[in-house]
Amino acid sequence: MQRSNTWIWLLLLALLLLAPGPAGRFLLDLVGGLTLLFLLLPLLLGAAGFVAWQVLQRRLRPCPACGFTSTAPDLCPACGSPLDGGASPTSSQDQLDASNITIDVEVVEED
Repeated sequence: MQRSNTWIWLLLLALLLLAPGPAGRFLLDLVGGLTLLFLLLPLLLGAAGFVAWQVLQRRLRPCPACGFTSTAPDLCPACGSPLDGGASPTSSQDQLDASNITIDVEVVEED
């Protein structure tokens, strides 16, 4: 049964890290770069995901007829009505111009 030479490898690694030679500096730079990568990569991915979510939200438009939200440019994929904000021809007859309407309010007292 062979014994593990773990202590020898750890001492050799410690000597490389403590030695002022180019191999020790390269190892420290490599470990530092990997550490920064693992620490900053989730932050960068989170920021990219946030920007992508904001862009997607700006492209989503709700349908004025049924309320379905989509990225379709012209017609609602659910009900087929136009997404340009205009009403469909059948519901435009029901719309009233609010500037020409007067609402009369009568007060009625109850006993």
